[in-house]
Amino acid sequence: MADYLDILKHYWGYEAFRPMQEDIIRSVGSGRDTLALLPTGGGKSICFQVPAMAMEPLSPTPSPDRGKGDEGGGESPKLRAKSQEAGCMGEVPDGLCLVITPLVALMKDQVMHLRAKGIKAFALYAGQTNKQVQETLDNCQFGHTKFLYVSPERLESERFRQRLKFLPIAMLAVDEAHCISQWGYDFRPSYLKIAEIRSFFPEAPVLALTATATQEVVDDIQEKLLFKEKNVFRKSFVRENLSYVVRQADDKPEMLVHILKSVAGSSVVYVRNRQKTREIAEYLRSQNISAEFFHAGLINAEKDARQQAWMKGECRVMVATNAFGMGIDKADVRTVVHMDLPDTIEAYFQEAGRAGRDGERAYAVLLYNRTDRTKVQKRITDNFPERDFLKRVYEAVGDYYEVAIGFGAERSFAFHLEEFCQQKHLAILPTHAAISLLAQAGYWLYTDEQETPPRVMIRMSREQLYKEQLTEQEEQVVNWLMRQYTGIFTDPAIIREEDLCKALQLKPREATSLLIGLSRNGIIRYIPRAKTPYITYILDRQPLERVSLTEEQYEQKQVRYQKRLMAMLEYAEQTQFCRQQLLVGYFGETTEDACGTCDICIEAKKQAQ
Repeated sequence: MADYLDILKHYWGYEAFRPMQEDIIRSVGSGRDTLALLPTGGGKSICFQVPAMAMEPLSPTPSPDRGKGDEGGGESPKLRAKSQEAGCMGEVPDGLCLVITPLVALMKDQVMHLRAKGIKAFALYAGQTNKQVQETLDNCQFGHTKFLYVSPERLESERFRQRLKFLPIAMLAVDEAHCISQWGYDFRPSYLKIAEIRSFFPEAPVLALTATATQEVVDDIQEKLLFKEKNVFRKSFVRENLSYVVRQADDKPEMLVHILKSVAGSSVVYVRNRQKTREIAEYLRSQNISAEFFHAGLINAEKDARQQAWMKGECRVMVATNAFGMGIDKADVRTVVHMDLPDTIEAYFQEAGRAGRDGERAYAVLLYNRTDRTKVQKRITDNFPERDFLKRVYEAVGDYYEVAIGFGAERSFAFHLEEFCQQKHLAILPTHAAISLLAQAGYWLYTDEQETPPRVMIRMSREQLYKEQLTEQEEQVVNWLMRQYTGIFTDPAIIREEDLCKALQLKPREATSLLIGLSRNGIIRYIPRAKTPYITYILDRQPLERVSLTEEQYEQKQVRYQKRLMAMLEYAEQTQFCRQQLLVGYFGETTEDACGTCDICIEAKKQAQ
């Protein structure tokens, strides 16, 4: 039996596991399929990273080019964890842990931290070149790599699935596992491919992880992931240090300022759209409260800079959409404020749970007023447009990209929603919903916004360049581009602006300004870094009469969405029951004692006096 505590101390520097972590680790380390329900901040990554460090491969790793008759693959070793004497602190076993997560920022962050500990880890995500993908897979097959992070959409690739068969997989970790369940609040069809790839390495155990799941979803996760037997670890959802509060507020920004001035410390403020992130942040700054805004449309450099400023305490308040928070480990958040009603109890509980991870008193506040009920009703209409509208959008997308009926499978297109809606005279919210519903029905993949790297092409010949009157800095930039990128005169080259800054000792804004100036003067063609969603056809474009959603894909999903939304509405409007008891009861946990610190409990104490 491996000494998992020694592994934890050696690589992570912790002296002890958190409650339940070691039980989960020993379960999956012994080869058992395991589902772990750990609330936000419960240390989920340790639960798969520690056992994976002690695992050996379950199968030989022949080259994809070898035929069936080739020898040298060796016997297939059984799953086992190496003891300290066998070298878990020296030579690390070759077993690879495949980690499936929808959060690109999280996978990049975890890979960075693993590498800092001397652990080989890689991630595959949209925007990488074929060469980068192949080099990563080669490292996983032959290079003693311990962790490979991929998005669920990667499992849709037949080429990737075929290559996966040759990797020394010892364990499968599935983060945000509720996404595999159509009963869950964030169903993603790509997760259903996990059952298919399990057949490639049937002895490898799976560890499924989620922060929030009802009993219905818990059962469905285990069924969809082909658990050999039911095996669930649950940590209590009760947070004794977190006070849940609903405030009636006709003027929500004014109430927000009152809260932030009443409770010191770091804060996250959640809103429903990108425009409001900027507006609320600017309003807070006008009230002398340091604030920044965050949403998925920002380029990664901006996200990283703002996140780091908030993490270090240089910025007190982060005003954000739900794109912010996943994988963020900031313990001293004192308040999480929701300006708008979330769609589900699951989403609210997860976001609110980012407050008070240090165990000190913290507050999760929901601002609510009489107009919110009307807005909630509109969400149902926007999220489930009429079936005829779905067909109209499907046809419009095909026409927009000039995809002929019977063609298009595996083709990808950058999709700019506002531009598309403007050209096709469609309303934005129901169109976005239609695109998503058609994706869930399997007609295409609709990826979240992916960052495309900057590209440059020199538009002049070398002879013409020599005649141009360039400034000294411009000349340095052009010379650097010519030295670094062959073929830059004929095709746009993906460039690394950080390398340009380092080589010429420029600040990022200076480099961007120089590239823009050269582009305006016709010297180069410069395509800046951008955020772009993509539509990728899974099936060839279908005739309109064949485009339909089943009752499960539409009506049943609509009923489930409405049920969750009404549960969230009831939470906000009710004035009788302890809020913590309501929240944990939603997830099937009962607690006899009221929390004593939510607004309902405090009001009850006042009435009793």
